[in-house]
Amino acid sequence: MFAARLPATAVRLAPVIARRGLATTIATGSNKHVAKLLAAGAAAGVAASMYEVKEVKAEGGIMSWIFGESKPAGEWDAVRKEIEAILEDNPDNGPFFTRLAWHCAGSYDKNDNSGGSNGATMRFSPEADHGGNAGLDLARDLLEDVKAAHPSLSYADIYTFAGVAAIEAMGGPKIKWNAGRTDFSAGEGVTPDGRLPDATQGPEHLRAIFNRMGFNDQEIVALSGAHALGFCHDDRSGFVGPWTDTPHEFSNKYFQYMLNKKWQLKKWNGPAQFENADDGTLMMLPTDMALLTDTSFRQWVDVYAADSDAFSKDFAAAFSKLLELGVPRS
Repeated sequence: MFAARLPATAVRLAPVIARRGLATTIATGSNKHVAKLLAAGAAAGVAASMYEVKEVKAEGGIMSWIFGESKPAGEWDAVRKEIEAILEDNPDNGPFFTRLAWHCAGSYDKNDNSGGSNGATMRFSPEADHGGNAGLDLARDLLEDVKAAHPSLSYADIYTFAGVAAIEAMGGPKIKWNAGRTDFSAGEGVTPDGRLPDATQGPEHLRAIFNRMGFNDQEIVALSGAHALGFCHDDRSGFVGPWTDTPHEFSNKYFQYMLNKKWQLKKWNGPAQFENADDGTLMMLPTDMALLTDTSFRQWVDVYAADSDAFSKDFAAAFSKLLELGVPRS
């Protein structure tokens, strides 16, 4: 009966205190009342799970005295906070980091296990100069302070984790990610240009690029949904404009707009791209429109336009798979 009237913290901690012989040790000064309660709880045989013990560690005061100061958050938690701070400074960096992570991994070839996210080879020429990676030196530069603060972490892990943290910060799904990538030296692990998608092409080109990495049609469409984020820049890709009107929010609007808006060729001096007919503020690439014209791709466009949860689930799985390409695991 007395145990039922104890404060929740005392109830949860009582067995721990009893085991450690601390109930009488702390009975000094302002802690006498707490000590009596804890001792009484222990005598009453109140159970406490490990989860509950962990929970009350954070309550401070006497809990800190009993358990010692809490250990600092894991290093990757600190990295996440630093990345989120970069996004707060400029939300455009969210899609930027997503592109960086994707392009780090997109050089993979399953036929000889070359390329992929291991090595951070984009730091060096010639990969840094590949057309598909134009402008990503700016994204890498933004992460230099993160690397400096965490010198034991590899660039390869930081680059890929930045994409994961950015997507999640923009409202995207939780993405399974593991550390363990290593950094290569200049000239090591070099891959040829042309392994990333050419946005001027059609469905067979998409299959050639993604099948080489080990992705099927469903995964190709799911990964393409990352175009809900960000913009094209004419000084990087040659194209210009956003795919959606919420380029800093993860959503299935890319598929909804693809189906529900009327698209027409943009009249300009740049490469062929499409714009929405009503006001021309949004864009689609030829590879985007290929998802509509190819029947196998189109079925997944329909699914993801109608079901945002299905898209989020499939995107998370495909993006996690993408970031593991080329990473040796025991």
